[in-house]
Amino acid sequence: MQLTRFTDYSYRVLIYLAGETEGLATIDEIAASYDISRNHLMKVVHRLSTAGYVETVRGKGGGMRLARPAKEIALGRVAFDMEENMHIVQCLESGFRNCTLLPSCVLKTVLAEARASFLATLDGYTLADLAQPGTGRGGNAVLRRMPRPKALA
Repeated sequence: MQLTRFTDYSYRVLIYLAGETEGLATIDEIAASYDISRNHLMKVVHRLSTAGYVETVRGKGGGMRLARPAKEIALGRVAFDMEENMHIVQCLESGFRNCTLLPSCVLKTVLAEARASFLATLDGYTLADLAQPGTGRGGNAVLRRMPRPKALA
């Protein structure tokens, strides 16, 4: 299974925000920090906001921050909310009936179980596990945000 770039960027935004202890972060800061298109990040942040992960503040001095503590954001739920679909194969889509194996197929059940295991593994971790150096299961952060460019520091 492969997550989309959209979900990857969603994780990056959340990691950045989890490391932002003072004030608000902006899309421009995050785009520069990760070398990601500002326009693409605007879509990511909008979806994160709609899903309740990010709180945005408009106007001068505006920006964004996490809408809830990092320890309350499960990674599997983020993937589920950000992906357009989590279908490993087409037959996992609801209403799909165009398969000659369908009447006796066990593969669909196995793949649905694999998808559930994948998400359950991700749900065993929270944003806090990714964002805090020296914490988490491995003793180090799984991922850290890149340092801010000097122009934005």
